Amino acid sequence: MPELPEVEALAGYLRERAVGHRVDRIEVAAISALKTYDPPPSAAAGRSVVGAGRHGKFLDVILGDGDGDRLHLVVHLARAGWLHYRESFNSATPLKPGKGPIALRVRLDDGSGFDLTEAGTQKKLAAYLVTDPEQVPGVGRLGPDVLAVDPATFAERLRGRKGQVKGVLTDQEVLAGVGNAYSDEILHAAKLSPFALTNRLTDEQLAVLHSATREVLGDAVTRSMGQRAAELKGEKRAGLRVHNRTGLPCPVCGDTIREVSFADSSLQYCPTCQTGGKPLADRRLSRLVR
Repeated sequence: MPELPEVEALAGYLRERAVGHRVDRIEVAAISALKTYDPPPSAAAGRSVVGAGRHGKFLDVILGDGDGDRLHLVVHLARAGWLHYRESFNSATPLKPGKGPIALRVRLDDGSGFDLTEAGTQKKLAAYLVTDPEQVPGVGRLGPDVLAVDPATFAERLRGRKGQVKGVLTDQEVLAGVGNAYSDEILHAAKLSPFALTNRLTDEQLAVLHSATREVLGDAVTRSMGQRAAELKGEKRAGLRVHNRTGLPCPVCGDTIREVSFADSSLQYCPTCQTGGKPLADRRLSRLVR
């Protein structure tokens, strides 16, 4: 799933490549992916790409009309979505609705553009064409950006939602931007169990967690910026220390990375670094060791 660093890098790539070009048209291949109908996709035609940014893990492509009026193409890539930039398309024939991976295509006036694609059968990619990003339900509910909060606000937000720290850290209404992969990396760097309870964390642990969050995400953003969209997934995998590394040695202590599996996701951690050497029980509703 693309998280804050990858979405930030995609926005940067679009600022570099697409800003200044006019939209020729937006084509929708997966009707279920477009969550809005007013304004229609045709309203984007002739507008210039004037910027790109993000709201948490939402990508925001900003379209202007020369009079200061703005439209926002806001995209949540979900678990299996991605953006593929094309210097040119093989055909000028409009996309037809179907079962292929392409959900939506944006064609620009120089013949380039980008596809929003989604792999797999669970189609959760969502695109919104709106006049204000706050009209997107997920954006309107976002907490403050995780890289924009100071240590006191960070601690206040986490303590304000009682629960296991991994779940609270990835709750976008608490803090926006962290997902499954980087939460594993952050908790490993902070030497915290993913199931430590937020209301039991000390001031020192929260300060360390805030520092680890900024360090892990900041490093990932630095490594990702300037990369082509096609290279970002590989860059992300190369920088991970524990996530998706089950069975491999921890790069810090050498212990074996362990995993806890859930119905539709999993987490990875190092017992020596994070849980006092004790493995966590790998079943969804177990009473987990802290």
